Amino acid sequence: MVDPQTTTLRNARPSHGPGHDELLERARALVPTLAARAEEAERLRRLPPESERDLHETGLYRMLQPQRVGGSELDYSALVTLGAAVAQGCASTAWNLTNLASHHWMLAMFPEAAQNRLWGENPDVLIASSFIFPAGKVKAAKNGYVLSGRWPFSSGVDPSDWTMLAGIVREDGAPPDHRVFLVHRSEYEIIDTWHVSGLKGTGSKDVVCEDVFVPAEMTVSVADLKGGPTPGSEVNPNPLYRLPVFALFPAILSGVGLGNAEACYAHYVDRSRSRTASYSGAKLSDLQSTQIKIGSAGTRISVARRTMIGICEDAMADARRGIVPDLATKLAYRRDLAYATNLCTEAVDIIHAASGAHALYLSGPLQRWFRDAHAVIAHIAFNMDAATAAHGRIALGLETDNHVV
Repeated sequence: MVDPQTTTLRNARPSHGPGHDELLERARALVPTLAARAEEAERLRRLPPESERDLHETGLYRMLQPQRVGGSELDYSALVTLGAAVAQGCASTAWNLTNLASHHWMLAMFPEAAQNRLWGENPDVLIASSFIFPAGKVKAAKNGYVLSGRWPFSSGVDPSDWTMLAGIVREDGAPPDHRVFLVHRSEYEIIDTWHVSGLKGTGSKDVVCEDVFVPAEMTVSVADLKGGPTPGSEVNPNPLYRLPVFALFPAILSGVGLGNAEACYAHYVDRSRSRTASYSGAKLSDLQSTQIKIGSAGTRISVARRTMIGICEDAMADARRGIVPDLATKLAYRRDLAYATNLCTEAVDIIHAASGAHALYLSGPLQRWFRDAHAVIAHIAFNMDAATAAHGRIALGLETDNHVV
């Protein structure tokens, strides 16, 4: 028997979402509003409902969703460009935007049945995640798996109806199977652990579930997400959905650090044009030290933007040619994206130090840009020791210790 929901989704041709330039214009238009709400997001420790609504209504959440279900199906670099635009208003909002938008992209790689269930129920569905693979205890079962565990750092989990949870299937005589599981909100508990100093508004709380049965079609193996065809390729043939997921994972979040630094930089340049030094009375713009700080911070931000977008464009070009990058290239992606994101934090640090006591006031945005910049690079994806060592191992002819790229 043919599933009527499957037939409906396959045959439907809804009008697709806005193009990149229109979404970028909408994102930029939100910046003043999101900046005005940033303090409230920190107080709530999650995004204000009004910000969630704005991200839905602008279509930003659906930037990478297939057009066949009404999404924009943009190139992968949109995560950087649109994420950076939103981050100029609020880094927490941008963090949740790109996180949740990337899950539409990943869902397009799952078996068609999973796509039909989630998008058939609600094309605007929000899906959270935690990709901490060792946190999941998995047992194979008839037609699926039984999942238990406690996963940290599930950003945007409060407004989400589903989450993607990671686990490792271990069976005698078989290599470990790193797998991602779709779990409905009714089957996991949210633990409020998010009391932090930066990215406060992301609501990146813990998730717990116990002995939850997950049908096989609601899961995908990481082995199928390393580049090339996926279980979802038949219905989503765009090369976008053939990219190596975890090799490019840092790009999902790197634009947040970029936009945060760009906002900090623009503020400092604007302020330096008209301000005078408190003690000497000298115009800040006339001081060579000010000029050097602007040049040093600006260089880092410019190089970071070019690197982030360049990697995304290179990966898309390879996918269009049917090329799956080798392991050294994948780990170089992760290394360079980590480096570029750390450059953004260095830029914020330069400006923060140059701003003196002005940076200390809680009434101003500098202290939040500083805290958020350091929260961004606290993510393991931006740990330079981990990223450079992983690439260095391959360069030296050793086996990889990263089994998901």
